[in-house]
Amino acid sequence: MGGFSEYVAAPVIVVLTLLLLLGLALGAVVGRRYALGRDLVSFDCALRKHPTGKPGGWILGVARYSGENLEWFRVFTLTLRPRRVLERGRLEVVERREPTDTELDSILPDSVVVRCRYGSDADREIIEFAMSEQAYNGFATWLESAPPGFASYTR
Repeated sequence: MGGFSEYVAAPVIVVLTLLLLLGLALGAVVGRRYALGRDLVSFDCALRKHPTGKPGGWILGVARYSGENLEWFRVFTLTLRPRRVLERGRLEVVERREPTDTELDSILPDSVVVRCRYGSDADREIIEFAMSEQAYNGFATWLESAPPGFASYTR
């Protein structure tokens, strides 16, 4: 006959195992974030695409500069591969604006929204980034520092 302790021990082991797995997953996400910014300049940056002219939802991420490319990574994933790689010469800032009231719930506090065109005339898409003012200044400087004729930047 089982005692009371047998009925308590099994759920406690399950809960402790789940807490351990949650801790390991959180540690992996934090370690990944550290690894992404270790060698290159990185910054927090939400992304939103406009595939059909209507904006989609904001996705939290991390962007980093890698030579002539801007690499963008989703926050809540374990892969070290970027979700998007954007070439500096194909990226053009269209406008910088303050977020709307509805956007404030989906992006990091004190963010500015930067609307960009990306691609050639035939396959151009609209992408928006939400980043801090400091990150925006670095982004604008990175775009402007391209060799003449290779990047577009509009204030």
